[in-house]
Amino acid sequence: MATTIDNLKEAFAGESQANQKYLNFSRKAEQDGFKNIAKLFRLTAEAERLHAEGHFKSLDGVGSTAQNLQAAIDGETYEYTKMYPPMLQQAEADNHKAKRMFGYAVEAEAVHAKLYTMALEAVKQGKDMTDVEFYLCPVCGYIEIGKPTNACPICGAKAEKFITL
Repeated sequence: MATTIDNLKEAFAGESQANQKYLNFSRKAEQDGFKNIAKLFRLTAEAERLHAEGHFKSLDGVGSTAQNLQAAIDGETYEYTKMYPPMLQQAEADNHKAKRMFGYAVEAEAVHAKLYTMALEAVKQGKDMTDVEFYLCPVCGYIEIGKPTNACPICGAKAEKFITL
Protein backbone atom coordinates (compact mmCIF):
# COMPACT_ATOMS: atom_id res chain seq x y z
CA MET A 1 0.00 0.00 0.00
CA ALA A 2 1.32 3.42 -0.95
CA THR A 3 2.11 5.94 1.77
CA THR A 4 1.09 9.58 1.66
CA ILE A 5 4.71 10.44 0.83
CA ASP A 6 4.63 7.96 -2.09
CA ASN A 7 1.36 9.52 -3.25
CA LEU A 8 2.79 13.04 -2.99
CA LYS A 9 5.84 12.06 -5.05
CA GLU A 10 3.63 10.48 -7.72
CA ALA A 11 1.27 13.46 -7.75
CA PHE A 12 4.17 15.91 -7.98
CA ALA A 13 5.65 14.01 -10.94
CA GLY A 14 2.29 13.74 -12.69
CA GLU A 15 1.35 17.38 -12.24
CA SER A 16 4.83 18.52 -13.32
CA GLN A 17 4.58 16.42 -16.47
CA ALA A 18 1.06 17.68 -17.18
CA ASN A 19 2.32 21.27 -16.88
CA GLN A 20 5.01 20.71 -19.50
CA LYS A 21 2.76 18.65 -21.76
CA TYR A 22 0.07 21.35 -21.77
CA LEU A 23 2.60 24.09 -22.48
CA ASN A 24 3.74 22.11 -25.51
CA PHE A 25 0.13 21.55 -26.55
CA SER A 26 -0.49 25.29 -26.20
CA ARG A 27 2.37 26.15 -28.55
CA LYS A 28 1.04 23.70 -31.12
CA ALA A 29 -2.51 25.07 -30.86
CA GLU A 30 -1.11 28.59 -31.30
CA GLN A 31 0.84 27.48 -34.40
CA ASP A 32 -2.31 25.87 -35.78
CA GLY A 33 -4.26 29.13 -35.33
CA PHE A 34 -6.35 28.08 -32.32
CA LYS A 35 -5.68 31.09 -30.08
CA ASN A 36 -8.33 30.34 -27.45
CA ILE A 37 -7.50 26.64 -27.23
CA ALA A 38 -3.87 27.68 -26.74
CA LYS A 39 -5.01 29.92 -23.86
CA LEU A 40 -6.95 27.03 -22.32
CA PHE A 41 -3.86 24.81 -22.46
CA ARG A 42 -1.67 27.55 -20.93
CA LEU A 43 -4.13 28.25 -18.15
CA THR A 44 -4.52 24.56 -17.35
CA ALA A 45 -0.73 24.21 -17.37
CA GLU A 46 -0.59 26.94 -14.74
CA ALA A 47 -3.20 25.08 -12.65
CA GLU A 48 -1.09 21.92 -12.86
CA ARG A 49 1.97 23.96 -11.76
CA LEU A 50 0.04 25.16 -8.73
CA HIS A 51 -0.86 21.57 -7.86
CA ALA A 52 2.76 20.44 -8.29
CA GLU A 53 4.03 23.27 -6.07
CA GLY A 54 1.51 22.35 -3.38
CA HIS A 55 2.57 18.71 -3.46
CA PHE A 56 6.26 19.63 -3.36
CA LYS A 57 5.62 21.93 -0.40
CA SER A 58 3.84 19.08 1.39
CA LEU A 59 6.94 16.96 0.80
CA ASP A 60 9.05 19.67 2.47
CA GLY A 61 11.01 19.68 -0.78
CA VAL A 62 12.60 23.10 -0.32
CA GLY A 63 15.40 23.51 2.21
CA SER A 64 18.13 26.07 2.68
CA THR A 65 19.88 27.34 -0.43
CA ALA A 66 22.86 25.10 0.40
CA GLN A 67 20.56 22.09 0.82
CA ASN A 68 18.74 22.93 -2.41
CA LEU A 69 22.04 23.26 -4.29
CA GLN A 70 23.21 19.89 -2.98
CA ALA A 71 19.92 18.32 -4.02
CA ALA A 72 20.34 19.88 -7.47
CA ILE A 73 23.93 18.60 -7.73
CA ASP A 74 22.78 15.13 -6.72
CA GLY A 75 19.92 15.20 -9.24
CA GLU A 76 22.00 16.49 -12.14
CA THR A 77 24.81 14.05 -11.35
CA TYR A 78 22.37 11.14 -11.28
CA GLU A 79 20.97 12.22 -14.64
CA TYR A 80 24.30 12.43 -16.47
CA THR A 81 25.93 9.41 -14.83
CA LYS A 82 23.10 6.92 -14.31
CA MET A 83 19.85 7.94 -16.00
CA TYR A 84 20.71 9.25 -19.44
CA PRO A 85 23.62 6.99 -20.50
CA PRO A 86 21.51 3.80 -20.77
CA MET A 87 18.67 5.77 -22.36
CA LEU A 88 21.10 7.11 -24.96
CA GLN A 89 22.52 3.65 -25.55
CA GLN A 90 19.04 2.18 -26.09
CA ALA A 91 17.97 5.02 -28.39
CA GLU A 92 21.15 4.53 -30.45
CA ALA A 93 20.50 0.78 -30.63
CA ASP A 94 16.95 1.51 -31.78
CA ASN A 95 18.14 4.30 -34.09
CA HIS A 96 15.44 6.43 -32.49
CA LYS A 97 15.37 10.21 -32.85
CA ALA A 98 15.46 10.48 -29.03
CA LYS A 99 19.20 9.79 -29.21
CA ARG A 100 19.76 13.43 -30.12
CA MET A 101 18.20 14.90 -26.96
CA PHE A 102 19.48 12.09 -24.73
CA GLY A 103 22.99 12.84 -26.01
CA TYR A 104 22.55 16.55 -25.42
CA ALA A 105 21.17 15.90 -21.94
CA VAL A 106 24.12 13.73 -20.87
CA GLU A 107 26.52 16.58 -21.61
CA ALA A 108 24.33 19.49 -20.48
CA GLU A 109 23.43 17.91 -17.14
CA ALA A 110 27.15 17.53 -16.35
CA VAL A 111 27.58 21.28 -16.94
CA HIS A 112 24.56 22.01 -14.75
CA ALA A 113 26.08 19.94 -11.90
CA LYS A 114 29.36 21.84 -12.27
CA LEU A 115 27.60 25.22 -12.13
CA TYR A 116 25.60 24.19 -9.06
CA THR A 117 28.83 23.02 -7.42
CA MET A 118 30.36 26.43 -8.05
CA ALA A 119 27.26 28.06 -6.55
CA LEU A 120 27.38 25.78 -3.48
CA GLU A 121 31.02 26.70 -2.88
CA ALA A 122 30.04 30.38 -2.94
CA VAL A 123 27.16 29.79 -0.51
CA LYS A 124 29.45 27.87 1.86
CA GLN A 125 31.56 31.05 2.00
CA GLY A 126 28.44 33.10 2.70
CA LYS A 127 28.54 34.66 -0.75
CA ASP A 128 26.50 34.78 -3.92
CA MET A 129 28.03 34.10 -7.30
CA THR A 130 29.31 37.51 -8.38
CA ASP A 131 29.60 39.22 -11.71
CA VAL A 132 27.95 36.39 -13.58
CA GLU A 133 25.50 36.39 -16.39
CA PHE A 134 24.17 33.06 -17.59
CA TYR A 135 23.28 32.21 -21.17
CA LEU A 136 21.24 29.19 -22.23
CA CYS A 137 21.52 27.30 -25.49
CA PRO A 138 17.90 26.98 -26.62
CA VAL A 139 18.66 23.77 -28.51
CA CYS A 140 20.40 21.49 -26.02
CA GLY A 141 20.16 23.18 -22.61
CA TYR A 142 23.88 23.96 -22.21
CA ILE A 143 24.49 26.94 -19.89
CA GLU A 144 27.41 29.31 -20.42
CA ILE A 145 28.73 31.81 -17.89
CA GLY A 146 29.15 35.10 -19.72
CA LYS A 147 28.04 36.00 -23.20
CA PRO A 148 29.01 33.17 -25.55
CA THR A 149 31.32 34.10 -28.39
CA ASN A 150 31.55 30.65 -29.96
CA ALA A 151 29.01 28.07 -31.03
CA CYS A 152 27.55 25.80 -28.36
CA PRO A 153 30.14 23.16 -27.45
CA ILE A 154 27.44 20.49 -27.22
CA CYS A 155 25.14 21.01 -30.22
CA GLY A 156 26.88 23.67 -32.29
CA ALA A 157 24.07 26.24 -32.07
CA LYS A 158 25.25 29.73 -32.97
CA ALA A 159 26.29 31.93 -30.06
CA GLU A 160 23.79 34.64 -31.03
CA LYS A 161 20.93 32.18 -30.49
CA PHE A 162 21.68 31.82 -26.77
CA ILE A 163 19.15 33.38 -24.40
CA THR A 164 19.34 34.84 -20.90
CA LEU A 165 16.72 35.44 -18.24
